[in-house]
Amino acid sequence: MNITEKILAKAVGKKAVHPDEIVDANVDMVMTHDLTGPLAVEAFNKIGVQKVWDNNKIVVILDHQVPAESIKAAELHKTMRRFAKDQTLTFYDVGRGGVCHQVMPEKGHVIPGAVIVGSDSHTCTYGAFGSFATGIGSTEAAAVMATGKIWFKVPPTIKLDIKGKFKKHVYPKDLILNIIGTLGVDGAIYRATEFSGPTIKAMSIAGRMTLCNMAVEMGAKNGIIAPDETTTEFLAGRVKKMPNLNQLQSDPDAQYERIVDFDVSKLEPQIACPSSVDNVKPISEIGNIPIDQAFIGSCTNGRLEDLQMAAKVMKGKKVKAGVRALIIPASQEVWSQANQEGLLQIFTDAGAIVCGSACGPCLGGHIGLLAAGETCVASSNRNFIGRMGSTQANVYLASPATVAASAIAGRIISPLEVKA
Repeated sequence: MNITEKILAKAVGKKAVHPDEIVDANVDMVMTHDLTGPLAVEAFNKIGVQKVWDNNKIVVILDHQVPAESIKAAELHKTMRRFAKDQTLTFYDVGRGGVCHQVMPEKGHVIPGAVIVGSDSHTCTYGAFGSFATGIGSTEAAAVMATGKIWFKVPPTIKLDIKGKFKKHVYPKDLILNIIGTLGVDGAIYRATEFSGPTIKAMSIAGRMTLCNMAVEMGAKNGIIAPDETTTEFLAGRVKKMPNLNQLQSDPDAQYERIVDFDVSKLEPQIACPSSVDNVKPISEIGNIPIDQAFIGSCTNGRLEDLQMAAKVMKGKKVKAGVRALIIPASQEVWSQANQEGLLQIFTDAGAIVCGSACGPCLGGHIGLLAAGETCVASSNRNFIGRMGSTQANVYLASPATVAASAIAGRIISPLEVKA
């Protein structure tokens, strides 16, 4: 079996499972937040049970509309605070955590080999740690909170075998954009996408999280990377006990629906153009595209490594007049680390605004919305129409380094074009 099949087999108490088999899995952890959580609470109350199945396995995080920008948002926050208190759940309030998909592994709620579900499509991010993680709906989340179980159809697996060494200013974000551009937004519908190969082995946890985060953008059920010493190093001191990682490796004779090879050695910075994530072009083919806003952050690229690469590009330079540059660290922990390293001062000196840890403009929240006719280049994961404000605005996706370079130039450019 491959790693996804091994995890699901263990979750249902079987020696083996097969693609397209329907299984009733035991869940190890469920996450919900302020946007989808209130609907889950409403559905949970209708089920009629008084207590959740296991209060130690449910995490509530406020991150989407943070801080509350409206009475409605404040009421949703109030609902989640009350539910978390009544059910004695692990709860991360405003200022206590950050973006849910960064907070979950930081705080030790993600363990290799676990089955993790969340009422958010980018829950697949946790596959970077060798877990089976996938997004579910609010009513499904309610059912899991009541029973601790959920059914799945075992997904066929597409193996993405990655080799080669990245050139200067080319990053995992460029790789995943290239993969999505190659396979298409429907190229992995209800498939497990297993990232493997020497390039993945050498990749940091931050880079792995970026890849798995965007697996859903090609329709995947989950993205996953076999855990190794890099995984262990990140989780050390965060989780109480690590599982046997040798049991979480795909077998040499594991079966895959197909294997797709990628070589990053000749890859250049990639841009996802409006208004689909698979409308990807190499930056050399973009042409002259002026921008009004640059956004670095989100559950895709708001980690310390991302801020470091952006600061390296922006240090000693100024954001172009007429451009708004927003920097949003993915968590309070990342914010603190970036502050200690002086990164936030570099951004501030450049004329960018550093915001508190939250989802921000990624989903058209209350920070950094676009007006009609405006253009933003962002390190986030989606560029759908209306995703960041006006339905008449345009959003391009790129790596944090490319976003930083573009903020300085006032147009989309490669970081290689920025003079040291």
